[in-house]
Amino acid sequence: MNKGTGASVSIGLYLPNIEAGRIPARISAGKDKLKRRKGERGISLVELIVTVTILSILAEAAMPLARFQAKRQNERVLRYDLWMMRDAIDRYKDAADKGAFQTKLDSQNYPPDLETLVNGVEIQTKKVRFLRHIPVDPMTGKAEWGLHSMKDDPKSESFSGESVFDIYSKSTGKALDGTMYSDW
Repeated sequence: MNKGTGASVSIGLYLPNIEAGRIPARISAGKDKLKRRKGERGISLVELIVTVTILSILAEAAMPLARFQAKRQNERVLRYDLWMMRDAIDRYKDAADKGAFQTKLDSQNYPPDLETLVNGVEIQTKKVRFLRHIPVDPMTGKAEWGLHSMKDDPKSESFSGESVFDIYSKSTGKALDGTMYSDW
């Protein structure tokens, strides 16, 4: 800097006619720039604690929503699986009622078990399957289902073993709408 002329020189730049008492204009990577950065660099502990607290509150609010979403999805799968198996039972009965194949006299044309729906029956030298596979109950995690025959009490959990009239989940849990899964 040249004190006598009132001009400042920085990185080879000359700025004439700057009055005394004013802050000289500088274009530099000098000490002033480093001092400004030191105070502004990083975040304080208070800012960090506030940020972590806000993120924790948001995460806690999102967790129940995620749990309900997973339960809702399992309920959709359960409803679909029950519908699919009941439809297979109905198609088996319709075919038996039309005389497409022979069934036991006391079965009332319902399938003897779920495996019969998967394995299929012979209809005019052709194997007809009514169900691709026995699905896994999404609420119990097993491919085990409660069965009812025409002779069974609808509220009982026992199966007479004669023919499959209806199917239900063996889960003892409650659905989001308050009903029991076993009542679906």
